[in-house]
Amino acid sequence: MLLRTTLMTTLLVLPHFAQADDLADQFEKRIYENDKGESLPYRYLPAPVPMKDDPNAKFPLVIFLHGAGERGTDNTKPLVHGVKTFAMDEYRKKYPCYVIAPQCPDGKRWVEVDWALDSHTMPEKISDPLRLTMELVDSLLKSGKVDPDLVYITGLSMGGFGTWDAAQRFPDKFAAAAPVCGGADLEQVKRLKNIPLWTFHGLKDTVVKPHRSRKAVEALKAAGGDARLTEYPNVGHNSWVNAYNTPELYEWMFSQRRGKRAN
Repeated sequence: MLLRTTLMTTLLVLPHFAQADDLADQFEKRIYENDKGESLPYRYLPAPVPMKDDPNAKFPLVIFLHGAGERGTDNTKPLVHGVKTFAMDEYRKKYPCYVIAPQCPDGKRWVEVDWALDSHTMPEKISDPLRLTMELVDSLLKSGKVDPDLVYITGLSMGGFGTWDAAQRFPDKFAAAAPVCGGADLEQVKRLKNIPLWTFHGLKDTVVKPHRSRKAVEALKAAGGDARLTEYPNVGHNSWVNAYNTPELYEWMFSQRRGKRAN
């Protein structure tokens, strides 16, 4: 079933229990390195204390893919938009989890496609930054601290494309996906029919055409999948402001379990 909502631009204001810098400080600076000498900087939000002190505890993992403006190697810019909400006191208590926010290097993309196109075909080869991100995910799963049935992926703009691409390539990996102002390969979305998905887009977006999200959800519905589409009539490309200020997004996301679709 396709669930589609159209919202006005009034934001849901979340209570801020800490300043932005304090929230950013909760994300540890780390670098993933594989045995080939390749590396990927990322920020890591550990499970909240005292919950992480239980050696047998397993928590959800959220993968956050930033947009084009946050590329580089400073391991700081990936926290600019959206992801810090996961570190807010209210959300840490209600939805304890690990979060990783990898940083795509300059000149690279999570998916090597032109974002301005009306459509695209998923590249045969996964991009290097997304491949390294998935290697990082696998390493965290092997640690035994992450519940493999509670792995979620979300991202905005370039990261919205990356969210669609990762879910299409690894449909058995995720419990839910939430791409924001991105685009998918319409021929590949059928691979997501068992993954709960909620996508967001501003109808005045001139960077990534709004129909990219709409057509992807329609294709997913045609393939027998179920998805939510939220469109903002008076919002441009920065629909992530609205999306990540939607409390229901987190409630929906963390209610999903791999192989078991929640309402």
